[in-house]
Amino acid sequence: MDQIAHKFLQVNGLKLHVAELGSESSPAVIFLHGFPEIWYTWRHQMIAVANAGFRAIAPDFRGYGLSDSPAEPEKASFDDLINDTASILDSLAISKVFVIAKDFGAMVAYPFALLHPHKVAGIIALGLPFMPPGAFTHHFVLPEGLYVRRWQEPGRAEADFGRFDIKTVVRNIYILFSQSEMPIANENEEIMDLVKPLTPLPSWLTEEDLSVYVDLYEKSGFRTALQVPYRLLQMVGSTLQDPKIEAQTLLIIGEEDYAFKIPGLDEYVKSGEVKKYVPNQETIYVPGGSHFVHEQFPDHVNECILAFLDNNKHRVVV
Repeated sequence: MDQIAHKFLQVNGLKLHVAELGSESSPAVIFLHGFPEIWYTWRHQMIAVANAGFRAIAPDFRGYGLSDSPAEPEKASFDDLINDTASILDSLAISKVFVIAKDFGAMVAYPFALLHPHKVAGIIALGLPFMPPGAFTHHFVLPEGLYVRRWQEPGRAEADFGRFDIKTVVRNIYILFSQSEMPIANENEEIMDLVKPLTPLPSWLTEEDLSVYVDLYEKSGFRTALQVPYRLLQMVGSTLQDPKIEAQTLLIIGEEDYAFKIPGLDEYVKSGEVKKYVPNQETIYVPGGSHFVHEQFPDHVNECILAFLDNNKHRVVV
């Protein structure tokens, strides 16, 4: 961990934080985090790929971690994050890259690959497949009371989170998202109420790990995070008429990931419908794996990642 370098890049009018490990002459891998994460969520994977001869790059999205927040977070968009990703690679003089993304990071990775196919050597997505056009308007039904729907309402999450300190909010989200059941609140309760006081952290997340996330969310707050992804989910799904990801792709799913209990999502993957959009996708299920499978079972996930990178490294010209 102490060998991970940290730098700030001036990108699209903001100063964005990037963690980096490995030789600049090695094939590059960019890691795109989800929520409630930052670059640190990829610590195990960064070390593994760097030790295997790759260059690991893990930015904090705008409004997250050590990166600057946009002047008006409520106007932030997925397009901003896609453009930032391209600009980061340009700033680092990287012409082709493997993209590894988790959760809503995959909602950045896949459109990035559609817009810049020549820049992408391969994609590894954790916990979220390619979202078809109209994903959350026509394909997948979000249950009433699900945290996603609650957080889409302007002001509701702010009021819910505002009852607690940042540490309690981040702790509660990690506990909720580590469980196998979807976090759904009843009519007269809020999402934070779903976690009983004194509920322990998942065994794979230490208090020291939690403090890293807490320190940086105390800096950034949640304004950008609630906007991207939650308040833009209805817009997720490529606007192209016939989107198709031609890159080699690996989808890693924890078998206990609550996200795949969203009606229609599991069937979308298992039926092969997803391959209409990502024909070169392989899917690996991790027994017992949660929404944070890469932190929960880092050795197993790293083996899957390294096998994919090794099989496809010929696609990168350094």
